[in-house]
Amino acid sequence: MIKFIRIIAAAMAAFFCLQIVAFAEGDPNIDNGGGGLKDGSSENFWNPGNDGVRITVVDSETGAVKSASIDYTNSDTSDIRFHFEKKCKADYVGGASLTISTNEYVSKAAAQPLPTIISDGSGANIEAIRSYFTDEQVVKRIAEHMGIEFDDLTNGDYKLMLEPIMYITFNGIRTAMTATEAALYNMQTGGKLINKMGPLSHKNLPLAMFLEKDDLGYTAWTGSKNSYMTDSDIIQYLGVGIVSFKEPEEEVEVAASDYEYRVDTDVYTSITVTGGEHSPDNPVTVRFYIKNKVYTVGNIVYPKGASQLVWCKWHTPNTEQTVNIKVTVTGGASASKTNITANIVDLNKNPPPDPTADDRNDSFRAVSVPNMAQKTSAAWSVWCARWIPDWVWIPRWRWHTIRYADGTTGGYWQDHGYWEDQGEWEFYTNSYSVSMNADMRITCDEKNPTAVGRTMKSGYGINEKVTASISGNGEHTELQNAVAYFPEFYYQTYWRLLEKTGGALEFRKNKYSTYNNRTHFTPIWMPDGSYKVYTWAIDCWTPAGMLSANLTDSLTIKGNVFDDWHIAPSY
Repeated sequence: MIKFIRIIAAAMAAFFCLQIVAFAEGDPNIDNGGGGLKDGSSENFWNPGNDGVRITVVDSETGAVKSASIDYTNSDTSDIRFHFEKKCKADYVGGASLTISTNEYVSKAAAQPLPTIISDGSGANIEAIRSYFTDEQVVKRIAEHMGIEFDDLTNGDYKLMLEPIMYITFNGIRTAMTATEAALYNMQTGGKLINKMGPLSHKNLPLAMFLEKDDLGYTAWTGSKNSYMTDSDIIQYLGVGIVSFKEPEEEVEVAASDYEYRVDTDVYTSITVTGGEHSPDNPVTVRFYIKNKVYTVGNIVYPKGASQLVWCKWHTPNTEQTVNIKVTVTGGASASKTNITANIVDLNKNPPPDPTADDRNDSFRAVSVPNMAQKTSAAWSVWCARWIPDWVWIPRWRWHTIRYADGTTGGYWQDHGYWEDQGEWEFYTNSYSVSMNADMRITCDEKNPTAVGRTMKSGYGINEKVTASISGNGEHTELQNAVAYFPEFYYQTYWRLLEKTGGALEFRKNKYSTYNNRTHFTPIWMPDGSYKVYTWAIDCWTPAGMLSANLTDSLTIKGNVFDDWHIAPSY
């Protein structure tokens, strides 16, 4: 964006300020002042329109000069015979002396004609000036003339120093000078300039531009806008405008995915934000709107070109449903928002049916166990920022006038500067990771009277326990769910959702069990051999997603429950 700290265009020394956005409308604060000009003489005169602007590129932090000065004008300056070597105000404030030059004066004709800079009393067109100095093509042409790439000029590293110039005939000689040069020259000549050209040189010219607020070590002008200015006030405050550039802030972008969660589960919902640079001075805030609750995550920072994972933790409802999650992000050039769909499912809906003694499956063939999505570790990082101070001396030179006994004046510069912390935010990351090690174990049911170790007859039940150890330094939930699938159903169709019991997950109580045990009955027709159970361990949630594991364990089937029956006559 381009920002005028203050440009004062005199309408009869008209005063105005501009605070504007690059290539867009501004918000002016307008005041008028000044006065008309006296009639000149054949040796000392100024014609309206004989003005221009000296433009210098300076460092946006220190005000140090970064380019040669260029004078823009609509006038023919080929007859200028007297000037001061085209120094800028920053040069003079830095201690440069006023040097008279009779070498060729060089100016540039503006590609787009300049608006009136110094008024003759008929008023100044503030809107024209505003439009001119916020025109992209004008700024591009300035960059071209300065030998600087447009993107470099406007990336925030530089500012433009503007100084109004008058082209006058003084003592019969065509002369070019800025307001600062006019004040210094008036002091050199013992007041001759103000005596002959005062309404122009010490009122309309210096009041053509000044600052609304302090910038680059120059103090804002708060004095009269309708009177002669002193040489020291001109040197110290007047005849200068500053154009600041700031790279347009990138809009924050949001990347999000839909989720599937289980009922009655602790979960994380995460998004990724990118775009721009966000320090503690302009952090991002994310709000998750979930089931009539708002989860706010603030103070999100990250450097330009980076991204940041942002999350909230919440608990899913106890029933199946679809939850629409609205996410809003503020802190960028404009607010961003997105919607996430969370599908809440209940996995405890397909337990196996009651096995019977006459069940048969003569065509059974063993199949491979499934291999569902597995993620046993997750890693992410969080951007942080710390302030790295850089104390810089900000010069604020002031001209102190001395009046001598013989009526002449002189003076000296004195630095009334101050220390300013021009440090910057340094970004760094804190890294986090979580790992899950899950295990399952199936055993013969405790009510099985003929089981030997890990060998049992078909038709009896088995028990299962799933345990998990979770390590790392990041946020996470416990392992909350596990789903067991069985070979007799080809690891599909029916399954058992385990539940938390102390430090493990176990089968839920089986309503078909005489003892209400946490058991799964093997089918009586199950062939001898390995009986392998597959379990998908799920719902260990982290900000970087869900951890899950594929688990298997097996027992050996040998014989069936009928082998334990003995039929004999009773006596």
